[in-house]
Amino acid sequence: MTKQRWYIRGAATMAAALLLAGCGGGDGDSGGGAKALGKAEVSSVLPDAKAVPGWRSVMTPAAQEPNPEFPPSVCLSVNKKKRATACDHVTYWGASAYARKPDGTSLNFWTLAYKDEKSADAAYDALAEYYGGDRVGVGAVPVDIGEPGAEHVANRAEMGTMGGPATIAQIRVGTTVLGISTGTQGKKAVSDQEVTAFAAMFAERAQQAQDGEKPSSALPGR
Repeated sequence: MTKQRWYIRGAATMAAALLLAGCGGGDGDSGGGAKALGKAEVSSVLPDAKAVPGWRSVMTPAAQEPNPEFPPSVCLSVNKKKRATACDHVTYWGASAYARKPDGTSLNFWTLAYKDEKSADAAYDALAEYYGGDRVGVGAVPVDIGEPGAEHVANRAEMGTMGGPATIAQIRVGTTVLGISTGTQGKKAVSDQEVTAFAAMFAERAQQAQDGEKPSSALPGR
């Protein structure tokens, strides 16, 4: 995979890019295998403030159906063909965002939902080429985040656009592709242990939704 230099956006920029138009809606249909999620279910997968104690909400969980002329802002790929693979088959998508004082550390979650596992798997591969490697920042290194989901990748760089350490992780759980990004204006990174905990919790929420349960996985309170 060819690596390219890229930096994550700051919390305010990312939140602005991820602004969504409302949530609600019905359930998705199960077409065999993992369940396809509806709009409300995608919103429920996104971690809320109770799931990430100690973080201040910047953008509450929300989901929407994508506009064909404007693919989800987090659906990015290395070329037009792979972007089509990743973005044209998104059924619903959503995001939530958080911040932590005193250095403005950011924490962002996003979910891309697809009609079946085959579409999600192909999208994951295309998106992993974009978000993998040093997209998170120059000199990125892989991060071990355990074994969340069916597929996963994570990288950390010592400098992102916020000026400090940054991470990006991507996970596929059944019919969904999940993303997590962190960044800071300070020098203290969101630790690999924290990113691992975020990934496990987020993946569990996606699995709960696909099992027909209300997502309840959360990090321990402080």
